[in-house]
Amino acid sequence: MIEISNLVKRYGDKTAVNDISFTVNDDEVLGFLGPNGAGKTTTMNIITGYISSTSGTVKVNGHDILEEPELAKKQIGYLPENPPLYNDMTVMEYLSFIFDLKAVPKEKRRGQLERILTLVKISDVTDRLIGNLSKGYKQRVGIAQAMIGDPPILILDEPTVGLDPNQIIEIRKLIKSLSKSHSIIISSHILPEIQEIADRVVIINKGKIAAVDTLTDLSRRLSGQSKILMTFSGPLKECSSKIRTLPGVSSSVPRIADNKISQLEIGISSDNTNEVRAAIFFMMAREGWPILEFRSMDPSLEEVFLNITTGKRRA
Repeated sequence: MIEISNLVKRYGDKTAVNDISFTVNDDEVLGFLGPNGAGKTTTMNIITGYISSTSGTVKVNGHDILEEPELAKKQIGYLPENPPLYNDMTVMEYLSFIFDLKAVPKEKRRGQLERILTLVKISDVTDRLIGNLSKGYKQRVGIAQAMIGDPPILILDEPTVGLDPNQIIEIRKLIKSLSKSHSIIISSHILPEIQEIADRVVIINKGKIAAVDTLTDLSRRLSGQSKILMTFSGPLKECSSKIRTLPGVSSSVPRIADNKISQLEIGISSDNTNEVRAAIFFMMAREGWPILEFRSMDPSLEEVFLNITTGKRRA
C-alpha cells in the first residue's frame, strides 16, 4: 500500500503539487490522470524518491520515503515514460546489470529471471541488442527491469505511448496479469486504456486532487444516474411500462420503434446496476421478449476527465 498525505512541492514561487492525499491499495490498479503540467510527473517522482517533497509524507508499505528511503524504494518498481535502456547491451546483459544495481542475491536471480522473462514474454529476445528491438519489446524490457527484485508495487508512466494497436493490447494484458500480485499506479494520456485497466482513478488538476473514485461512480456523479440502452424484440409501450415498475429503475424512455425491433433508454437510480439489469432480464424472459443488446450510456472516462479538468462536456 502507498499512503500519500498532504503532499506539497514548490519550486520557488510556483506550487507544482498542492496538498494532495490519496492511497493505493494492495493488488489495485490506480489510474493517475491529469492534463500536462498538472503535477503528475512531480508526484510520481516524489513517490519513487527521485525528488523530495516540500512538505507532506509518502509511505510505501509503512516505510517513509524520506526517513527510510532504501526500504521504501525496495518496495517499488518504476517504468518511466522513456525506459532507462542501454541500446548497446543485449537484453540479458541489461537485466543482469539491473540485478546488480538492485543487489538481488545471486541465489535468487535465476528463478526470478525465468519468471519475469516468461511473464513479460521476452525469452526469445534475450540475446538480441536492445537497440534492435521494436518499441513494443523495449517496453516489455522496461517492465521487466521494474519487476526485478520482486517489488510489490509497480509505477508505470505512459507504458503504451508510441505502440501500435496490437502492442497496446499485449501490454494491457500484461498489466492486467501483473495486477493479480502487484499494486500498480499507471499514468497515461490514452484514457480508454485506463478505462480498461484501472480499478480506481485519481485525477489531478493544477496541482490539486480533482477526483478520486471508481469510474462507475465518477460517471454516475457526472450524469446524475446510470443509463443503459436496451434493444429488444417486443411491444415497446407495454415493456416500457413494466420496466418502470422494477425497483431501482427511475425512467424508461422509448428511443426507437421500428417494426419488431424496439429500444428503451433506461435510467437506473439504484447503486447496483447489475442487480437492476438482472431484474430486467428475468422480467423480459418471463414475458418472452428477447433482449438483443444491453449498452451502457454512462459517460466515458474521456468525458469525465474533460468535465472535471475543464468544466466542459463533449458535444
